[in-house]
Amino acid sequence: MQQQALSAIVAWVRLERALEGYGAELRRRFDITPLQLAVLHILAERPQLPLAALRKTLVMHPATLGQAIDALRVKGHCLVRRDETDKRARVVAITPQGLALVKEAPLAGPDRLRQVDHEVKRLDGLTAALGDAVELFGLGRWEPGQKPDRP
Repeated sequence: MQQQALSAIVAWVRLERALEGYGAELRRRFDITPLQLAVLHILAERPQLPLAALRKTLVMHPATLGQAIDALRVKGHCLVRRDETDKRARVVAITPQGLALVKEAPLAGPDRLRQVDHEVKRLDGLTAALGDAVELFGLGRWEPGQKPDRP
């Protein structure tokens, strides 16, 4: 069992390092984060999207998503405006500059799962494995919607 545990740790570290490298390249070449690129990919699929729907899609804390969208807005990659039918709500839309970035940026990381066809069986296995990772690593209490114990 120790060898299997070590192999799982090595695989996890490999994934972490690859994601870190991908994020570093996005920051260096495009001055964006993987989260910001994920937002742009989602926006590229729809002409406009309510901010609340985007938050539900990404299962993200409102402040974290708000910071990502604000950075994209400042860089000219998206527009944010009030919803014409509900003045309390905001709508986000990608700009032509944002669309160009989506086309130029490397398609890797979790965004790739939505953009490239994969075998359903492999996706189901990945979903189960990632769920197992949260449980086996003892990270469940830090999942979105959970409150970690405070010492």
